[in-house]
Amino acid sequence: MAADRPAAGHIHPPTEIYEVSRAKIREFAEAVGADSPAHSDPAAARDLGHADVIAPATFPFLVVHRASSRVLSGPEWGLADASLVHTAQRIVPTRPVRAGDRLAVTLHVESVRRLAGRDVVRMRGEVHTDGGEHVVDTFMTFTAGGPDEKETGR
Repeated sequence: MAADRPAAGHIHPPTEIYEVSRAKIREFAEAVGADSPAHSDPAAARDLGHADVIAPATFPFLVVHRASSRVLSGPEWGLADASLVHTAQRIVPTRPVRAGDRLAVTLHVESVRRLAGRDVVRMRGEVHTDGGEHVVDTFMTFTAGGPDEKETGR
Protein backbone atom coordinates (compact mmCIF):
# COMPACT_ATOMS: atom_id res chain seq x y z
CA MET A 1 0.00 0.00 0.00
CA ALA A 2 1.36 3.41 -0.92
CA ALA A 3 2.66 5.43 2.02
CA ASP A 4 0.72 8.55 1.01
CA ARG A 5 -2.73 6.94 1.19
CA PRO A 6 -4.99 8.01 4.05
CA ALA A 7 -4.37 6.25 7.35
CA ALA A 8 -6.67 5.17 10.16
CA GLY A 9 -8.41 8.19 11.60
CA HIS A 10 -8.65 10.04 8.27
CA ILE A 11 -12.10 11.53 7.57
CA HIS A 12 -13.22 12.22 4.03
CA PRO A 13 -15.50 15.27 3.67
CA PRO A 14 -19.26 14.75 3.29
CA THR A 15 -20.51 13.78 -0.15
CA GLU A 16 -22.94 15.65 -2.31
CA ILE A 17 -26.57 15.28 -1.27
CA TYR A 18 -28.41 12.14 -2.38
CA GLU A 19 -32.14 12.77 -2.67
CA VAL A 20 -34.30 9.79 -1.69
CA SER A 21 -37.57 9.51 -3.57
CA ARG A 22 -40.51 7.14 -3.35
CA ALA A 23 -39.56 5.81 -6.79
CA LYS A 24 -35.98 5.00 -5.71
CA ILE A 25 -37.25 3.23 -2.60
CA ARG A 26 -39.82 1.25 -4.61
CA GLU A 27 -37.22 0.22 -7.23
CA PHE A 28 -34.73 -0.86 -4.56
CA ALA A 29 -37.39 -2.78 -2.64
CA GLU A 30 -38.43 -4.61 -5.81
CA ALA A 31 -34.80 -5.39 -6.67
CA VAL A 32 -34.09 -6.98 -3.28
CA GLY A 33 -37.48 -8.66 -2.91
CA ALA A 34 -38.61 -6.54 0.05
CA ASP A 35 -42.40 -6.73 -0.18
CA SER A 36 -43.55 -4.71 2.82
CA PRO A 37 -46.29 -2.24 1.84
CA ALA A 38 -44.38 0.38 3.87
CA HIS A 39 -41.85 0.52 0.99
CA SER A 40 -44.44 1.59 -1.58
CA ASP A 41 -47.65 2.74 0.11
CA PRO A 42 -47.55 6.00 2.11
CA ALA A 43 -50.70 5.00 4.04
CA ALA A 44 -49.13 1.71 5.11
CA ALA A 45 -46.00 3.57 6.21
CA ARG A 46 -48.11 6.08 8.19
CA ASP A 47 -49.91 3.17 9.88
CA LEU A 48 -46.45 2.13 11.17
CA GLY A 49 -45.74 5.65 12.45
CA HIS A 50 -43.67 6.99 9.53
CA ALA A 51 -44.33 10.23 7.66
CA ASP A 52 -43.75 8.62 4.26
CA VAL A 53 -42.61 5.36 2.70
CA ILE A 54 -39.50 3.84 4.25
CA ALA A 55 -36.63 2.10 2.53
CA PRO A 56 -35.56 -1.49 3.17
CA ALA A 57 -32.85 -1.77 5.82
CA THR A 58 -30.13 -2.36 3.21
CA PHE A 59 -30.95 0.77 1.16
CA PRO A 60 -28.22 2.88 2.85
CA PHE A 61 -25.66 0.61 1.20
CA LEU A 62 -26.63 2.16 -2.15
CA VAL A 63 -25.77 5.65 -0.93
CA VAL A 64 -22.60 4.66 0.94
CA HIS A 65 -21.32 2.42 -1.85
CA ARG A 66 -21.44 5.35 -4.28
CA ALA A 67 -19.36 7.40 -1.86
CA SER A 68 -16.82 4.69 -1.03
CA SER A 69 -16.36 3.76 -4.70
CA ARG A 70 -15.59 7.36 -5.62
CA VAL A 71 -13.16 7.75 -2.73
CA LEU A 72 -11.32 4.45 -3.24
CA SER A 73 -10.96 4.99 -6.99
CA GLY A 74 -9.93 8.64 -6.54
CA PRO A 75 -6.44 10.12 -6.42
CA GLU A 76 -5.89 9.60 -2.66
CA TRP A 77 -6.37 5.83 -2.87
CA GLY A 78 -5.91 5.01 -6.55
CA LEU A 79 -7.53 1.59 -6.30
CA ALA A 80 -9.57 1.92 -9.51
CA ASP A 81 -7.38 -0.52 -11.41
CA ALA A 82 -6.66 -2.82 -8.48
CA SER A 83 -8.66 -5.94 -7.81
CA LEU A 84 -10.92 -4.18 -5.30
CA VAL A 85 -13.36 -6.47 -3.48
CA HIS A 86 -16.04 -5.43 -0.98
CA THR A 87 -15.63 -8.21 1.59
CA ALA A 88 -17.86 -7.21 4.52
CA GLN A 89 -20.75 -4.91 5.37
CA ARG A 90 -22.66 -4.10 8.53
CA ILE A 91 -25.49 -1.56 8.80
CA VAL A 92 -26.43 0.07 12.13
CA PRO A 93 -29.48 2.30 11.70
CA THR A 94 -30.67 5.10 13.95
CA ARG A 95 -33.91 5.29 11.98
CA PRO A 96 -35.19 4.09 8.59
CA VAL A 97 -34.38 6.02 5.44
CA ARG A 98 -37.56 7.78 4.29
CA ALA A 99 -38.78 9.26 1.03
CA GLY A 100 -37.84 12.92 1.04
CA ASP A 101 -34.58 12.41 2.93
CA ARG A 102 -31.61 14.35 1.58
CA LEU A 103 -28.59 12.34 2.63
CA ALA A 104 -24.84 12.95 2.78
CA VAL A 105 -22.13 10.43 3.67
CA THR A 106 -18.98 11.11 5.65
CA LEU A 107 -16.41 8.32 5.31
CA HIS A 108 -14.11 7.52 8.22
CA VAL A 109 -11.04 5.35 7.70
CA GLU A 110 -11.15 2.87 10.59
CA SER A 111 -8.05 0.84 9.70
CA VAL A 112 -5.60 0.20 6.90
CA ARG A 113 -3.36 -2.84 6.89
CA ARG A 114 -1.64 -5.41 4.74
CA LEU A 115 -2.79 -9.02 5.14
CA ALA A 116 -1.76 -12.03 3.07
CA GLY A 117 -0.42 -9.78 0.33
CA ARG A 118 -3.59 -7.70 0.08
CA ASP A 119 -4.46 -4.20 1.26
CA VAL A 120 -7.36 -4.32 3.73
CA VAL A 121 -9.27 -1.08 4.33
CA ARG A 122 -12.04 -0.76 6.92
CA MET A 123 -14.30 2.28 6.66
CA ARG A 124 -17.34 3.62 8.45
CA GLY A 125 -19.90 5.53 6.43
CA GLU A 126 -21.81 7.96 8.59
CA VAL A 127 -25.08 8.98 6.92
CA HIS A 128 -26.84 12.20 7.94
CA THR A 129 -29.63 14.28 6.50
CA ASP A 130 -28.75 17.69 5.11
CA GLY A 131 -30.21 19.04 8.37
CA GLY A 132 -27.65 17.08 10.42
CA GLU A 133 -29.89 14.26 11.67
CA HIS A 134 -28.01 10.96 11.99
CA VAL A 135 -29.70 8.17 10.01
CA VAL A 136 -27.32 5.20 9.85
CA ASP A 137 -23.73 4.02 10.15
CA THR A 138 -22.35 1.44 7.78
CA PHE A 139 -19.16 -0.49 8.41
CA MET A 140 -17.37 -1.82 5.32
CA THR A 141 -14.24 -3.80 4.61
CA PHE A 142 -12.50 -3.70 1.23
CA THR A 143 -9.51 -5.68 0.00
CA ALA A 144 -7.34 -4.81 -2.96
CA GLY A 145 -4.31 -6.18 -4.72
CA GLY A 146 -2.72 -9.50 -4.07
CA PRO A 147 0.49 -11.47 -4.17
CA ASP A 148 0.48 -11.68 -7.97
CA GLU A 149 0.22 -7.90 -8.57
CA LYS A 150 3.89 -7.61 -9.61
CA GLU A 151 3.54 -10.46 -12.06
CA THR A 152 0.40 -9.05 -13.72
CA GLY A 153 1.57 -5.43 -13.76
CA ARG A 154 -1.20 -4.13 -11.52
